[in-house]
Amino acid sequence: MRATQFVIIGLGRFGSSIGRELVELGCEVLGVDRDEEKVQELSEVLTHAVVADATDEEVLRSVGARNFDCGVVAIGDDIQASILAAILLKELGVKKVVAKAVTELHGRVLERIGVDRVIYPERDMGIRVAHQLVSPNLLDYIELSKRYTIAEMTVPACLNGKSLAAVNPRGRFGCSVVAINKTKGIVIAPTADDVLTEKDVMVVIGTNEQIEQFQESIRR
Repeated sequence: MRATQFVIIGLGRFGSSIGRELVELGCEVLGVDRDEEKVQELSEVLTHAVVADATDEEVLRSVGARNFDCGVVAIGDDIQASILAAILLKELGVKKVVAKAVTELHGRVLERIGVDRVIYPERDMGIRVAHQLVSPNLLDYIELSKRYTIAEMTVPACLNGKSLAAVNPRGRFGCSVVAINKTKGIVIAPTADDVLTEKDVMVVIGTNEQIEQFQESIRR
């Protein structure tokens, strides 16, 4: 079932960005932060925003944190507070807990205490930007796991007018084009007969090595 109610602990740049986007997506969002100025800034954006210490179990109980589908611990400047808040959300029975980690050690601790998903915003953004700098056709790059990647890349001039059968990314590199975003709309699960046009956006999935090999082939 899709999560629709979120409690966000920490309303800095990362937490506030997530909160704003979730509200845009039609979700109910409770923001919690010790900084009154940050809470005031988002009070008319989020569904609810409260000034509170999320490392206090009674405080989290009083704001009804246990009733939310997902808890997001977005605290970045205080690792101890981040870990305590995550522990409390888990103990209160929040179904899914996601937390931001600022170091690998911080992330390992969060994983050990049962956090469902650990996010490394700075590291992940660095990886994505590096790949985009090396591959001009690459629009986005997301690691699904340590081995698998999904990438969005623009179709270069060298592939203009070619069918997927002719390009044959699966046969040549082992990766698959799972969608093509064209000006007239998106093609999901394209067939071998679908033709690529320059500036189309391909959504490609495969291992990191397969994606890199495919990128290299279309850079030439």
